[in-house]
Amino acid sequence: MRHGCKINHLSRTHAHRVAMLSNMATSLIMHKRIETTLAKAKALRVYVEPIINRSKVDSTHNRRLVFSYLHSKEAVSELFREVSQKIATRPGGYTRILKTGIRHGDNSEMCIIELVDYNENMLKEPKAKKARATRRGRGGKKAEAQPAEETAQTVEAQPAEVKAETEAAPAAE
Repeated sequence: MRHGCKINHLSRTHAHRVAMLSNMATSLIMHKRIETTLAKAKALRVYVEPIINRSKVDSTHNRRLVFSYLHSKEAVSELFREVSQKIATRPGGYTRILKTGIRHGDNSEMCIIELVDYNENMLKEPKAKKARATRRGRGGKKAEAQPAEETAQTVEAQPAEVKAETEAAPAAE
């Protein structure tokens, strides 16, 4: 029985699981997004977020601790140079998991895990939504009243003989 064991072992031994998560974390830091199964992505998020949080303070001690998890000099330097600059003000939640569907071979749930501050599509400002016109309000009457006032002013601006013709026409009927 599980009895509250919180870690997902992913059907792997401890050494295999740690090596896999280290490799996936390195790939995530280098490529900013990777495609994997949902279970692995959830395990990776728990593994990589404390590592990314440690990169906020650039010290020799933090670099050595991060290197003990990642085992890649390139990934450590990328993390402390570029990624730490973008996440400096973020209090947490450095990764995002986007579900993409199922894998046809074994019906596994697939997803994309990415660093939040590197997705340009989601960082764009949303377009301003147009205000929806309601049919119950009387706001449209003001817009219609302005042209009526303009026509009244144009009638007054017409010469007197044109005015007389327009007034006489209804009287003749």
